[in-house]
Amino acid sequence: MLVMTMQTTAARWRRSTTTPAADDTARAMSTTTTTLLLLLLCCCRHGHGYQYNASQGPLVSAVIVFGDSIVDPGNNNALPTLIKANHPPYGHDFFNRKPTGRYSNGLIPSDLIAQGLGVKQLLPAYLGGDELSPDELLTGVSFASGATGFDPLTPVVVSVISLEQQLAYFDEYRGKLVALAGEEETRRIIDGALFVVCAGTDDVANTYFTTPFRAAEYDIPSYVDLLVSGAESFLRKVAARGARKIGFVGMPPVGCVPSQRTLGGGLRRDCEPKRNHAAQLYNQRVQEMIADLNAGDPATLVVFLDIYRILDDLMERGDRYGFSVTTKGCCGTGTIEVTGLCDDRFVSLCDDVTSHVFFDSYHPTERAYRIIVNDIFDNYIQVLI
Repeated sequence: MLVMTMQTTAARWRRSTTTPAADDTARAMSTTTTTLLLLLLCCCRHGHGYQYNASQGPLVSAVIVFGDSIVDPGNNNALPTLIKANHPPYGHDFFNRKPTGRYSNGLIPSDLIAQGLGVKQLLPAYLGGDELSPDELLTGVSFASGATGFDPLTPVVVSVISLEQQLAYFDEYRGKLVALAGEEETRRIIDGALFVVCAGTDDVANTYFTTPFRAAEYDIPSYVDLLVSGAESFLRKVAARGARKIGFVGMPPVGCVPSQRTLGGGLRRDCEPKRNHAAQLYNQRVQEMIADLNAGDPATLVVFLDIYRILDDLMERGDRYGFSVTTKGCCGTGTIEVTGLCDDRFVSLCDDVTSHVFFDSYHPTERAYRIIVNDIFDNYIQVLI
């Protein structure tokens, strides 16, 4: 059986525009459909890890993503920012070894989620530079921008796309859907889409602990409250735009990421406890916030996706997964190189990318991402579709 580990067990919500009889019929059909899907999904599993059965067709109408570098497939490429991954060795194991702007050696979680749901092989960047085809637009895009966050100061410091601007791009995107397919079909696509929100780590790692702008004004609990308030406001705005299913990615153990070990872990590069405390406190409070949202809005289901546990396990017990290097990235020394510092004009790669949890000093390898996304599917698939 698939295991549900979210804090709330709220059912999918629906608007109260139908009659009671229609509601009963729809509820019965929804229950039957969900049960059949769960049975099919369980039957398609082989050992550990979710397996998609392609014969069933896409499990959602589209995948639509907001967030930071973990799910940015190249939106930063055209920006006047240093936070880019459109140069080698990024993309080292991507198709044709092409550096697309994805912050890894290959695929990133947004691609793997779209694949796992049977939607498509790659989730494109909305601002990728190339004109997106109608099929690509109709099945979803990513608006994510590397190094953004819920703190409004975070994207300003590094000149990337704020989450507010990502919403504005979504509004523009919706207009393109209407032009392609009409209003009714656009509503069906958005209603049946999986929305994913992944941000917050850059707020803690960069804005709070690396720059002087917030730490003098906020202690960790009050800064976490600022982030949770920003996340709540953002989720409300996404829901108001028609999202019915939102996967909200929690924060990883920030203090154990290679660059944060280097910056805060002393000569031994230990995990930095204050950063991890901030991540744990954030995850706790954001789950409470999500539970309140779910209880108060009967139209949208928000599911908290815990990645702290699995990433912590990869770093602490990497040998169980076949990783031999868990505290350094594959790029350069693996201790500080990321974005512009991870450039094959200046640094070399490790001999075996697959032995590393991290590709650069901040972002996991595709192999690690696959394990993380498999864990998400194992634990949350039954409420994400």
